[in-house]
Amino acid sequence: MRSNRKMHFEISERKVLLFVFDALFVIGILYLLNLFFEFHYFAFESTTIYRPFIFVGYLLVFGTIFEMYNLQIASNQFQIVKSVVLSVSAAVLIYLLTPILSPELPKQRLVIVIFYFAILLVMLMWRFFYAIFLASHRFSQNVILICDKDQVEELVSGLENVDPHYRIIGFVNSDSNSETKTNFHYVKEIKKSYLERFVIKHNVSEIVIASQKTDGITADLYQQLLSLLESGNVIREYTQVYESKTQRIPVHYIERDFYRFFPFSRSNNNKLYLFLIRFLELSFSFTGLLICFVFIPFIFLGNLLANKGSLFYTQERVGKNGAVFKIYKFRTMIEASEVNGAVFAVANDKRITPFGKFMRKSRIDELPQFFNVLKGDMAVIGPRPERPFFVEEIAKVMPFYETRHVIKPGLTGWAQVNYSYGESIDESLIKLQYDLYYIKHRSVFLDLSITFKTITTVLFYRGQ
Repeated sequence: MRSNRKMHFEISERKVLLFVFDALFVIGILYLLNLFFEFHYFAFESTTIYRPFIFVGYLLVFGTIFEMYNLQIASNQFQIVKSVVLSVSAAVLIYLLTPILSPELPKQRLVIVIFYFAILLVMLMWRFFYAIFLASHRFSQNVILICDKDQVEELVSGLENVDPHYRIIGFVNSDSNSETKTNFHYVKEIKKSYLERFVIKHNVSEIVIASQKTDGITADLYQQLLSLLESGNVIREYTQVYESKTQRIPVHYIERDFYRFFPFSRSNNNKLYLFLIRFLELSFSFTGLLICFVFIPFIFLGNLLANKGSLFYTQERVGKNGAVFKIYKFRTMIEASEVNGAVFAVANDKRITPFGKFMRKSRIDELPQFFNVLKGDMAVIGPRPERPFFVEEIAKVMPFYETRHVIKPGLTGWAQVNYSYGESIDESLIKLQYDLYYIKHRSVFLDLSITFKTITTVLFYRGQ
């Protein structure tokens, strides 16, 4: 018997839904303005039909920068207002000031007011509808885990913290040596013999197998899984689900089978991709160093008054293939900040001066690293380079840590835009998972995503 599954949306599907309907509502409201107002500015003519699509393009770009497509923000009614107002305001302003591609500025300023508020209101109405109805638990996905009982808490929190609509409602204990029943919050233990009936009764849309022990998957449980698979139920392996949901590689889970789950991205050796990236890096580096020279007089004065040390400082870092190089930065800490040896930088680090904190938050302190990019020691995007001492210490407890050195380290990276400081070995493990995800999935699209997230980090003053 096949279950009547309720409708749900994957993370990627929700993002596509937001992109598509943002575009449709904007084009729709512009078309209605063209019908009801006799303003040439809104005209849909064959020679200028591209203009609404240019505006939609601007909106998607600024929507990405101002986190309109961050699903947590898109589900929060208060944060929706902030992200939509910023995105629409920036898109309208740039569109109005774009020469040739957008219409000339109208003589009647009322037209601009109507244009702006019509788009803003339709976007707010659609986004509130999404938050109230489409992002609600009525569209959540019911999931069952097959795992050992001592894994339940870690697996459930690891998945549900990323996607609140991914609800694990039960688990089957695959530990053949355990007979005691365990409940983790609302996640109830399901008897192996009852699995198929439970799936049908509770509209389960996915079964995730996280057990690394095969002896707990009995013949009866195996037959039920086959029957469910034949009925159209989705059965997935935990590492696949974890990677797709968290956009991290679960190195803490796969252990010795690591290389089976970690094929390097072809982009790492794609000559066309590498040539394009290097060309862009050189362009960014020259621009970044010009900005650096503009800031130097102000930073010199601030450093003289607040930091009371040399303006620049260098540190040894580990680069591609384990080669050690010197990284350049503006000073943000007091002098002699490591008299007792190397230590991890932490949030609210007392060694960081107030002026240094400002530079870190705004990422200004990293501008000199464009010189490292020019030299070829670093890339613009990649894992952040770590100090040799910490590499040795972390590699002792993380066998795969040095795998991040297969590509050049970067000014910014997937771990930097998704996670804060690595203040301990455990937090370095999380950052490693992000770095390895980037190495595995490296592409132009992922680089663009990191670029937009980095712009967001700078604009919202979220530097580390």
